[in-house]
Order: sequence, then C-alpha cells, then structure tokens
Amino acid sequence: MAEPTATYPVQISGFWNSSHRLMSGDAPLGVLTIERNRWGMVTGGRYSPTKGEVLLIRRDPGLLRSQFSLWTEGKEWLGSSLRWHVARREIVLHTGSRPLRIMPLTGFRCGWTLQAPKTGEMARILGWPLSRKAKVEVYRKVEMELVVFAYFLGAQLFPESIWPGRNVEGESESKAPPQAVRS
Repeated sequence: MAEPTATYPVQISGFWNSSHRLMSGDAPLGVLTIERNRWGMVTGGRYSPTKGEVLLIRRDPGLLRSQFSLWTEGKEWLGSSLRWHVARREIVLHTGSRPLRIMPLTGFRCGWTLQAPKTGEMARILGWPLSRKAKVEVYRKVEMELVVFAYFLGAQLFPESIWPGRNVEGESESKAPPQAVRS
C-alpha cells in the first residue's frame, strides 16, 4: 500500500450538532459543523475554512440515507451523493467530471475509502463511533472540497463501516452477481 501524500487529523467536539476541526500539522484548515434536526436526522453541514470559500452541504429531498448535495456560498453546485439501496453501504458521489464511490474499508477497521472508477483509492476516512478523533488520509491529488464532502458522509456512518467491506477492487457493491451460463 502506498503512503499517504497528506494526512489531516480531525478533532471532534459536541454531540448533537458536532464540530469537526480539520488540521494540517498544527495549523487549522477549517471547521465542519454537522447539523441535526430534533429527531436526530442529519440535515446538513457547513465547512468554514480558514482561507477560501465557505461550503454548504444540504440534505436533498428523498427517503434514502446519504442523499446530500454540496454547494458554495455563492450557490455553485460542486457535487451530490446518493446511496442507491437502503441495505447497501456504497455511496456514489457525482462531481460533474466523474462518478466516485465511498465504500467501507476491508477487514475489521472502522472507516471509509474514496474510490475512483479506474485509478482506485483516492482517500481514507478513519475513525470510531463516539470517538473524539478521526483522520483523513489522502493518497492522490484530490480537491479539498471533495475531501470535506467525503468526510461529512463518512463521519455520520462510522458505525456502519465496522463490518468489513468488499475486497474486490473496482467492483460495485450494488452490482448484481453474474448469472450462471446454462448449456
């Protein structure tokens, strides 16, 4: 496995409406606030970087979990996410240029991996349920907005990633198994 090109430790505070402070070494990069309604459902988020444009994450209408969209404060769409099936853990990200997937890590580790369709793993989101710390490891060049969006999605689903994910590289969890050929 390749070494990460960048590692961002995350300090988490709060419980209901939590704040996630992303760091680069000792310098803060920004704060992601996750907002919930009175029933506990995540309704959105806001990433306020120390430098740059504020990002807004909002829940899209629908019944499926992980159905969010990412916007700039100037109302520019940057991406959206969708989980096609309630029983599947794979989350599909659309950024306009290419579809990406967020899938649970293989083995008994708690976290998520951001996968590109042809080139494989781009980043990892590592953490444990109810922990006050997390970590984002970036393995290839990726926009910080996409890293924040993937972290937002993965941070609210840490308990679901405890059970191991698929070990097949490049295979979608939501694809139907191949049919047997009868002769």
